[in-house]
Amino acid sequence: MTDSVRTAALALGDDALVLSQRLGEWAGHAPVLEEEVALANIALDLLGQARVLLSLAGDEDELAYLREEREFRNLQLVEQPNGDFAHTITRQLFFSVHQHLLYERLAAGDGPFAPLAAKAVNEVAYHRDHAEQWTLRLGDGTPESHERMRRACEALWRFTAEPFRPVEGVDVDGEALEAAWLEAVTEVLERATLTVPTGPRSLSWAAGAGRQGIHTEPFGRMLAEMQHLHRSHPGASW
Repeated sequence: MTDSVRTAALALGDDALVLSQRLGEWAGHAPVLEEEVALANIALDLLGQARVLLSLAGDEDELAYLREEREFRNLQLVEQPNGDFAHTITRQLFFSVHQHLLYERLAAGDGPFAPLAAKAVNEVAYHRDHAEQWTLRLGDGTPESHERMRRACEALWRFTAEPFRPVEGVDVDGEALEAAWLEAVTEVLERATLTVPTGPRSLSWAAGAGRQGIHTEPFGRMLAEMQHLHRSHPGASW
C-alpha cells in the first residue's frame, strides 16, 4: 500500500463514514416511514463503502473511533448538520452527484479503487436518484418546501468546490468532474424551479479545508457522539 493510496482511501472513506453517521441520525425522526427506511439503507451503503476504504488504510475500527478531529480527512460538506429535511436532501444531492460521477470514472480506470467503485456505483446511482427525486418534489412543491430548499441550497453552496480539489492518489480530471457536476446539479435545480445559487464556491468566502483536517464547529459534537461508546468501553464486543 503506497502512501498516496492510503491518503486517498482515508479521504474517500471518511466522506462515506461521516455522511453515514449524519444520515443515521434520522433514524426515528424521518418524516414518513418509507423515508426512514430509505435513509437508513443509504447510510448502510455508505458505511459499507467506508469499511472497505478504511480497511485499505489500516484498522477500520481504530480509524473510525480513535482518531482525533484534526485527523479526519472528510469533506466539510458531509459533516454539515442535518438541519430540516430540505437541508438533508440538498446536502445529499450535492454529494451524491459528485460521488456518482467520481465512482464512474474510478470504475472505468485500472487504479486501486476501480474494484470498489465498480461494485458501489450502482448503489450510489440510487442515492443520486433518491436525492434528485426529492429535490424535484420539494423545490416544485409548496411555497414553504420551495423556500426551505432555496435556503438550504444557499447555505450549502459554499461547500461545493472542495470535492473537486486534487486528492493525492485519486487519478481523475478534477476540472472535468466539476464541470459535469455543475451541469447535472444545475439541470436538477432548474427542473425543481430553484435558482442556482450565485454565492462563492471558491476564494475567500468559500468553505472547505476538511481534506487538511480543518473542520467546522458541528463536526466535533458529531464525532463525540459517534465515538462515545467505543471510547467508553475499549475492547468491548457484542
